[in-house]
Amino acid sequence: MAAQIRVWRVDEDYSYRAVAQAATDLWGSDWGSNQGYGAALCEAAAEMLGEDFNQELWN
Repeated sequence: MAAQIRVWRVDEDYSYRAVAQAATDLWGSDWGSNQGYGAALCEAAAEMLGEDFNQELWN
């Protein structure tokens, strides 16, 4: 999951809202395109991958 989130955010330049919606569509959550949810997913994914969510790569 973390690797997929990284692809969306870093490689495909998805916004936090787009990450949230893609995750909702793929994994079935109730959050839809909630920006806070997308940011939280990106932060957790970066941490799991040993990367810094605050680095330009992720932002």
